[in-house]
Amino acid sequence: MPHHVVQFSGGIGSALTAVRVAERHPGEQITLLIADTQVEDPDLWRFSEDVASLLGLELTVVRDGRTPWQVFADQRFLGNDRLAPCTFYLKQKPCREWMEKHTPAGDTIAYVGIEPNDRDRRRIPAIARNWQPWRTEFPLADGPDATKDALLDEVRALGIRPPRLYELGFSHNNCGGACVRAGIRQWRHLRTTLPERYAEAELQEERLRAQLGDVAILRDRRGGGCRPLPLAALREREETAAGAA
Repeated sequence: MPHHVVQFSGGIGSALTAVRVAERHPGEQITLLIADTQVEDPDLWRFSEDVASLLGLELTVVRDGRTPWQVFADQRFLGNDRLAPCTFYLKQKPCREWMEKHTPAGDTIAYVGIEPNDRDRRRIPAIARNWQPWRTEFPLADGPDATKDALLDEVRALGIRPPRLYELGFSHNNCGGACVRAGIRQWRHLRTTLPERYAEAELQEERLRAQLGDVAILRDRRGGGCRPLPLAALREREETAAGAA
């Protein structure tokens, strides 16, 4: 029998993928493989443990040991919505190293929690290529289309409370809501809902700007141009707008 390895992110998609795999392969070897980026919301770990407990499994946690900010400093590159080296160094590389050590490619299936919508399904060919030589499957994406709310309701029906970032209005449960792949809208939302986390990201970005020059996570495209938009500048813009209201 193959070894079933769920690439478990702590998000709703990977959680329901784990449920599907456990339902389809009862009594077989299943691993919930999760990478610790050192910046996740604490409730991600509560949720992950709840899912693992429901399935009678344990989390297998791998760590690079650095935060995304430390990766950016080491690589001398500030991640953004186009390129985020933190994903490779903190998630893909540690998981791949674990699989190379523990799971022969010919006897392992890697499962990825792609959600059931056309936008996410378009990512499947690239993900499958990246995980070669392991075979990959996407059981949640194989099903009918479903909204995020429907997926969250499915988790609630299993008796598990969804991660609090979803309850706070975030679309993903990663990096504590301060993901460099997010756009201006999510960073505004982070500042409103978790201002201390925004402030920490602003501080870390300013430290990197002191080293790397005029770089930023975000881009300002107003007026038809495209220039760096530091988190400090976004905050100041929002504060000015609020004061004028």
